[in-house]
Amino acid sequence: MRVIWLAIFTVLGTAAAAESWRLQIPRTPFDYESGYETAAYQPLEKAAQAWRLCIAYPHLKDAYWLSVNYGMVAEAARLGVSFKLVEAGGYPNLQRQIDQAEACVAAGADALVLGTVSFAGLTSTVERIAADVPVIAAVNDIADSGIAAKAGVSWTEMGAMAGRVIAARHPKGSAPVKVAWFPGPEHAGWVAFVEQGFRAALADSSAVVAATKYGDTGREIQVRLVEEALDEVQDLDYIAGSAPAAEAAVSVLRARGLQDKVKIVSDYMTHAVYRGVLRGRIIAAPTDFPVLQGRLAIEMAVRAIEGELHIKHAGPEIRVFEQQSLTADALEQSLAPASFVPVFDFRPQQ
Repeated sequence: MRVIWLAIFTVLGTAAAAESWRLQIPRTPFDYESGYETAAYQPLEKAAQAWRLCIAYPHLKDAYWLSVNYGMVAEAARLGVSFKLVEAGGYPNLQRQIDQAEACVAAGADALVLGTVSFAGLTSTVERIAADVPVIAAVNDIADSGIAAKAGVSWTEMGAMAGRVIAARHPKGSAPVKVAWFPGPEHAGWVAFVEQGFRAALADSSAVVAATKYGDTGREIQVRLVEEALDEVQDLDYIAGSAPAAEAAVSVLRARGLQDKVKIVSDYMTHAVYRGVLRGRIIAAPTDFPVLQGRLAIEMAVRAIEGELHIKHAGPEIRVFEQQSLTADALEQSLAPASFVPVFDFRPQQ
């Protein structure tokens, strides 16, 4: 525990500090198409008491969720609340997440913070839980019914930003290029949105999606899918998709001697993607600042418990990371420190 606390204080500074966060707030809560207002969001100074939170993740196989976890630990420490974390082990495990969320809340929680495995699969569960405690959606989009608040960004825009990286290099009328697209698990809530944005961004370019490979975001599955695409599509120019797909592509392309022929674009940021961009192995990746999203979800949960929830939907402004383009502050709000390990049961120091 001492290592975790040292990492938190080293990166985020004094735990008592309540600096404002620059966030985008949809004009209509839960509607990403309504447009945004950008504002300085002032978080609470401290929780009124040591509330107990339940947190449910889809998995921790992807370092993205490790960064979310780090942000949640940091904010729980600052506010003085505790949490128990459960993770479903992957997007196919809808019933497992339902069972975990219900059991976690039943064990005694003042709010549920939910990173869902499914857009609509937990609706009835959320409605039941919301009758007793507030439910805050974190990161992954979910149907609105029963949700008190959402901390997240538009995954349509995340996909669009990744697509624009390729489209800018290959405008319509230029020589066509072939793209293999790895959006993630087909039935996960965020995948339909990221796919919509990505394909729309490519529509006015010379890029053609020559293969689409859906699959869970575990590394072994993504390695297999990348290898399948390379076998099926001759003269592939780009691999684009989830961070685990981009990470897998780096090693597979190197093994096949294709690292200088096939380019890679990730549609979100992880530690390995960050290193890949710095080393020139990955062209670019948008970041939705998962550390900050984790902090915001915890802060919103406390506000919901205390009846102080005035903004029901907010998230960081998405930025594209390319070599030398990410500031130290942006990096701190995007990635957990290298020394950080997942925290499943957190209690603040007295």
